[in-house]
Amino acid sequence: MTSGNQPTVVIVPGFRDHMPEHWQSLLAERLQQQGRAVRIVPQIDHDKRLRRARVENLERVVSSISGPVILVGHSVGCLITVHWAQETQCAVQGVLLAAPADFDSPLPPGYAEPQTLADEGWTPIPRRPLKFPSIVVASRNDPLGKFERIRELAQAWGSRFVDAGEVGHLGPADGYGTWPLAEELVREL
Repeated sequence: MTSGNQPTVVIVPGFRDHMPEHWQSLLAERLQQQGRAVRIVPQIDHDKRLRRARVENLERVVSSISGPVILVGHSVGCLITVHWAQETQCAVQGVLLAAPADFDSPLPPGYAEPQTLADEGWTPIPRRPLKFPSIVVASRNDPLGKFERIRELAQAWGSRFVDAGEVGHLGPADGYGTWPLAEELVREL
């Protein structure tokens, strides 16, 4: 049973999509156990690397929900959310953006090249203020987003900024699994 007066929480995964051991998946399970309505943006098989396809997929999910939503993005999911936010008319109560990937800066070896990211529509990252409350969580040692650059993005988006310390990219390889701060921040939103 879900509470009718609480917004639906929409989980926006990154390129690797839904992973059962990821903190976003574990957060979704905990919230559902508490009676919250939760939707995870499903994986797409076509044009998976294109920003436009990912943004359209998020729009389909959110526009099918009656009432306000809270979005929880991680990594590329943050970028999907920020690009989507520039064009949506959906009712959004708030957004949690954890460990955004900074595609405007060179990425470590093994990741996409800047021209590929531009061709796929990911860059430049929008820098206009978001139309709803938002919280950006940054790691001091994230290989996909330097701390000061993520702080600059948070400021441009009008987001509250949270320093998570040295937590890598906040993924299972960094020990996250369960990430209690995520639930706290969702409650704040």
